[in-house]
Amino acid sequence: MDYKFPDNLKYTTSHEWVKIEEDIARVGITDYAQHQLGDIVFIQLPDLGTSVEKETSVGEIESVKAVGDLIMPLSGQIISINENLADSPELVNSSPFEEGWILEVKFSNYDEVNSLLSVNKYKELVQSEEK
Repeated sequence: MDYKFPDNLKYTTSHEWVKIEEDIARVGITDYAQHQLGDIVFIQLPDLGTSVEKETSVGEIESVKAVGDLIMPLSGQIISINENLADSPELVNSSPFEEGWILEVKFSNYDEVNSLLSVNKYKELVQSEEK
């Protein structure tokens, strides 16, 4: 399968992508993850203003095949959620890196950013999982 791996993003081992702009991180699930889940039918999002810890579950992504946790890649405070996903969760399938973003967090620990995967490391992870 030919997945998209934008190289301006960071990635997690739980298949979230992270776009860093100053102290704001936009988060979504990767092209690989949305393919694994199949057609997404519902996304449970955290409330605005919620403080979150890195590597904790902050919501669920429900597809026709499975329910998966949305794992926070960074600690911080939820400052924005993609309201369009309430009515159109399939945006995560059709446009995982653009219209299908899930939330934004104002992160509190820049060291955590350094622990995220580069695009090359994430590609290696996906290749190893596909074997």
